[in-house]
Amino acid sequence: MTESAIGLREQKRWETSHRISMCAQRLTDAHGLDGFTMDELADAAEVSRRTLFNYFPSKLDAVLGTIPELPEAALATFHAGGPHGSLIEDLGALAKALLSVKEPDRDAMVLSRRVLASNDRVLAAAHQRFDQITDDFTALILEREGAAFGTDRARLAVRIIGALFDSALTTFLEGGDRPLDELFDLYLTEARSLFA
Repeated sequence: MTESAIGLREQKRWETSHRISMCAQRLTDAHGLDGFTMDELADAAEVSRRTLFNYFPSKLDAVLGTIPELPEAALATFHAGGPHGSLIEDLGALAKALLSVKEPDRDAMVLSRRVLASNDRVLAAAHQRFDQITDDFTALILEREGAAFGTDRARLAVRIIGALFDSALTTFLEGGDRPLDELFDLYLTEARSLFA
């Protein structure tokens, strides 16, 4: 199979996953997590029940959605000590690489935040997922920097980037015309000046 065919298949898979998640979030927003069935979700997303379960094992997983995979080139650059040679800057580049997988949609993100804020089970699962992402990024840092860098220090770096991303996301959701990746760069610059 050609690389472009693989890319198209992955894009189609991402679009289907995103459509299912958006339907799950809309249904949760309207009826609560327990207020609809997987069959109703499959109907709303216009997929078969079998396809739905191929993407998500539960309603909760569907609401949370799929985490985009980091592009291999971005990971390789990070492992090699780039693209900037500064850990925080390079973690920021990885975060922006995740954003580039799918263009952020303001309305979809507003819905996601509303669903998180209104459902304790969804919020708890999202926190658990963030902890797993933190662990994954911590492992990436330790692979790059070596064990002597320290697990606590690596976790702190990931959490700083997470806080900057959350600040940028809040500003993005409040409106304005700046894209999310530009806001993230702005907050990264602000953090650098605060710690200087």
